[in-house]
Amino acid sequence: MSGFLVTPEARADLFAIWEHIAEENIDAADEMIRRIEESFGRLSEMPGMGHFREDLLDQHYKFWNVYSYVIGYRWDVAPIQIIAVVHGARNLDVFFGQRGTEQNQ
Repeated sequence: MSGFLVTPEARADLFAIWEHIAEENIDAADEMIRRIEESFGRLSEMPGMGHFREDLLDQHYKFWNVYSYVIGYRWDVAPIQIIAVVHGARNLDVFFGQRGTEQNQ
């Protein structure tokens, strides 16, 4: 069974991404969100895609890039859980450290 669950935190990430891009171009914002959400479907079909970043979170989580954005997801559960979508230029150690802690509570 494939499928994915987008956590409330990741949904807020998507909204923030859309808002940021929409300041310049609403069509581009819509397209970026479409591409990111399309990746959620692909990841749910093949949860082994992506890579581990043990410097950020343990092996329960994998990461996948869509352009400059990093999707963090829990791949070993059904449905997979999208925990975060963040621009790769952010301080990922801090961002995913907090997000991983939130998910484990």
